[in-house]
Amino acid sequence: MTLKELQHSKIYGADNGGTPLIVLHGLFGMADNWGSFGRSFGDKRQVHLLDLRNHGRSFHNEDMSIEVMVDDLLAYISSISADKVLLLGHSLGGKVAMQFAIDHPEKVEKLIIADIAPKAYPPHHEDIFNALCAVDITTLENRKDVQIKLEEYLNDPGVIQFLLKNVYIRDDRKLDWRFNLDVLKHKYTTFITVGVKSGIFTGPTLFLPGEKSRYILDEDKVKIKDQFPNVIFKTIPHAGHWVQAENPQAFDGFVAEFLDQ
Repeated sequence: MTLKELQHSKIYGADNGGTPLIVLHGLFGMADNWGSFGRSFGDKRQVHLLDLRNHGRSFHNEDMSIEVMVDDLLAYISSISADKVLLLGHSLGGKVAMQFAIDHPEKVEKLIIADIAPKAYPPHHEDIFNALCAVDITTLENRKDVQIKLEEYLNDPGVIQFLLKNVYIRDDRKLDWRFNLDVLKHKYTTFITVGVKSGIFTGPTLFLPGEKSRYILDEDKVKIKDQFPNVIFKTIPHAGHWVQAENPQAFDGFVAEFLDQ
């Protein structure tokens, strides 16, 4: 991997010699979604918000799997000369974080997983992909036009606003998505409908399920404890899958408590 292919990141806080905290977003997300978190936690330690490949401002590539994203993360950690990191991942980013901790346990001081289990999930983003593919974004004038078109196919205002954060203006003045829609759609089964591979991470681990989410079921906790035996669970009250956005006070509080232990 060349320097040009390193993941794009937003960095908060000065390097005070402590262990840096790396944050990995979920599908269709990007580092910008975690800006408030980065500013808050940057007071105590350096925080690196990463764009996964084919997301945000990171490079686009036809290869899209949990394994290659683990390799991306290892390359990024090497580029900042960090011996160990604190690692936080949400949803897809959580799968990458779990696999990384199992594959490279010597690199992870503490692991935080937000509302995702290490299991394989059935396809469940069809409506979003269908909506995105139905909207010819390069022919639209502005973000409001994109919103109106998406509302023809999606009835969840929260999801629509989340997707709209990815709209940007290209050099030719046409609108486009930050994420690589074609690759995410065609490689979906290589990173969503697969589980974390077998292995154990024995380091301190925090899982943060949302109270209203169905991503982590009670029966999933047995598998989680098998692979992450030093785990604690803290449920985020009044939150669905986007735990960090739906109840940031509780989310930030549990993360801060865990990191300070």
